[in-house]
Amino acid sequence: MNRRKDLFKKCYDFTLADEVKALGIYPFFHPIEETEGPVVSFAGRKLIMAGSNNYLGLTADERVKEASINAIRNYGTSCSGSRYMTGTVNLHIELEEKLADFFEKERCLLFSTGYQTGQGVIPTLVQRGEYVICDKDNHASLVAASIMAVGQSAKFVRYSHNSMEDLERALKTIPDDAGKLIVADGVFSVSGEIVELPRLAELAKKYGARILLDDAHAVGVIGRGGRGTPSEFNLADEVDLMMGTFSKTFGSLGGYVVGERDVINFIKHNASSLIFSASPTPGSVAAVLASLDILKNEPELIERLIVNTDYVRQGLDAVGFKLMPSRTAIVSVIIGDQMKTMVFWKKLFDAGVYVNAFIRPGVMPGHEALRTSFMATHEKEHLDKVITEFSAIGKELEII
Repeated sequence: MNRRKDLFKKCYDFTLADEVKALGIYPFFHPIEETEGPVVSFAGRKLIMAGSNNYLGLTADERVKEASINAIRNYGTSCSGSRYMTGTVNLHIELEEKLADFFEKERCLLFSTGYQTGQGVIPTLVQRGEYVICDKDNHASLVAASIMAVGQSAKFVRYSHNSMEDLERALKTIPDDAGKLIVADGVFSVSGEIVELPRLAELAKKYGARILLDDAHAVGVIGRGGRGTPSEFNLADEVDLMMGTFSKTFGSLGGYVVGERDVINFIKHNASSLIFSASPTPGSVAAVLASLDILKNEPELIERLIVNTDYVRQGLDAVGFKLMPSRTAIVSVIIGDQMKTMVFWKKLFDAGVYVNAFIRPGVMPGHEALRTSFMATHEKEHLDKVITEFSAIGKELEII
C-alpha cells in the first residue's frame, strides 16, 4: 500500500477561495487602477477608500511624490545590495538620524519592510534561554518573529489580549535571571485599541523585562505631534525599543526601530533580515523624509484625521452597530458571521465604498468584522456616504 503523501495535496484541497469567488463576494486582491487618496478607481468605477492605512493622505501628496521621483533620478530605482554591504546611501543615514531625533531616542535602524523589522529585532535580541512575551492579538509579523526566536532555543509566552493581569501571571512563571522582552502593538491593527502601556511599563520594571512596542498604527495618529503610543502616555523613556512601518502614515514602504545606541548597534550587526536583504530603495526613503517633514510641520493633519474618524465612529454607533473599542484612526464594525461579513463587504463595494473584511483565521469566530480606517484627506461628503451605506446595508442584512 502506497502511504506517500503529496506535499501539494493541501493546495489541491483548498477550495474556499474559488467557492467564494463563484458567489461573487470575494473581498480580496482587487486591483486599484488609480488613486487620489480618499477616492480610488476599480474597473473604471470610483469608490470611496475607507480601508487604507494612508492615515494622513500623504501617498497622494505632490511633495512626497516629487521627493521620490527626484531620488530615483539621482540614485536610480534600487541600491542593488544590502545595507551591510553596498546598499547604503546617504538618504538612509539622513532618515535614521531624523527619526531618532523625532522619537527622542539615541539611534534608529531602517529595514526594507515592516514585517522584516520584527524579524530583525526579536530573534536577534531574544536568544537561548531568554523569553519573548507577546500579546495574543499582536500583528502576525511579531508572532512569526517570536517563533523564529524559538528556533534558536528561546521561549515564547503569550498573554491574553491587553490583559495586564494575565501578563503579570506570565511574568511570574519566568525565572528572575532570564532575559525577558515584552512585545505588544501600540495600536492593535484589527480593533484600533491602544495598549495598556502605563501598567505594562510598571510590570516590565517590576519583573526586569525590556519593552518592544510596534507602533505601526499609532505614529501620525496619537501622541505629541504624532509620536505614537509612548508619547501618548508620556512614557517614551520607559519603552526600550519602538518599531514601525513606513507603509501607513509615512506613505511609503519599509520599517524602522529606534532605541539605545548599543542595542541598535547590536541589531545592526547581527540581524539576518537586515544583512541578507536588499536595502530600502532611494525613492521609498525620500518619500519618508518628505512625509516626516510634513508630519512635523503640519500637525493640523493629525487633528483632521481624528475629527474624521470620530465623526464616522459616532455615526455608526448612533445607528446601532457594535464597534470594537478604539479612539484611533481604525473603526472596526463587528458583524459576527463569516458569510454575512463577505456579503456586507460586497454590498458596500457595489454601493461605492471600499472597506476591509476580517474573517477567520484572522479573527476569532464571532468576531468577524468590517474594518474601516480613515484619512485626514477625507471630505465630509465621503464620510456621510460611508455612514449612509453602512446603515442601509446593516438594516437590509438585519445586523442593526
